[in-house]
Amino acid sequence: MTAKPNVCIIGSINMDLMVTTDKMPLQGETVQGHDFFTNPGGKGANQAIAAARMGANVNFIGAVGEDPFGQSLLANFENEHIQTEGIETVQDTATGTATIILSENDNRIIFAPGANKHVTPEVVAKQCDLIKNSDIVLLQLEVPMETIVNTVGIAEPNGVPVILNPAPFQPLPEKVLENVSYLTPNEIELASMKEDPLFESIQEKLIVTRGDEGVSFADKGVSREIESHNVQVTDTTGAGDTFNGALAAELAAGASLEDAVINANAAAALSVSKVGAQVGMPTKQDIQEFLQERKMSE
Repeated sequence: MTAKPNVCIIGSINMDLMVTTDKMPLQGETVQGHDFFTNPGGKGANQAIAAARMGANVNFIGAVGEDPFGQSLLANFENEHIQTEGIETVQDTATGTATIILSENDNRIIFAPGANKHVTPEVVAKQCDLIKNSDIVLLQLEVPMETIVNTVGIAEPNGVPVILNPAPFQPLPEKVLENVSYLTPNEIELASMKEDPLFESIQEKLIVTRGDEGVSFADKGVSREIESHNVQVTDTTGAGDTFNGALAAELAAGASLEDAVINANAAAALSVSKVGAQVGMPTKQDIQEFLQERKMSE
């Protein structure tokens, strides 16, 4: 039996507090809501679930608070067979939360980092063997920037490729831009990245998710575009995280960049059919069946 690919994710773990409404409130406005949900979330955690469902062995480095949300989120990881030895429980600190308003197939999100602020370079240094023994490392920007820099500094000299999802967007240090293998911005994040003096030098690293316009990337110097899939949209929360987690799992398993992007694009399309970032995340079998059905219908 072939060993599972090893994906190491350093990132955020949140509880999502979600409310649905027919109308997105304006500043100072109160509107009537409908349903309220609490769902496991956090960009790092979402991407870990997506990678695990694609068949990867996922090691997670992060932090939760010593509270019921933290306990629930760790239990959720264990249910998804994600390795939690690298997750610290921080006393006197709340677990991270994201308050999400869903309206008209769109969302607005307020992120309160809580324990995620304690995912420091020191925490990562304690788990450096997890990074060195990985097939790929996946990062986002809901943990301190110095942690991102430190992680890249461990992975790159040890020949471990790094995917950085630059969200929520922050300007990236030169060492990060130079040493990551792939950058996965959406169109809004890409627009901000264009202001960086090094932008032209990172064109080969960009994999840009463009919503209903698909994905664009460069493969061996050739610009490529993968079209989006026409699906019934219920909730777009977590679609980008699904893409990144699936991409990491596929590349870690040895897939070509083109095949990895095709599968990640399909995973993101399937993920928007249900409410909640993690609920609709597909398995690899789901994706294979979905792509086969699409091929047969052409």
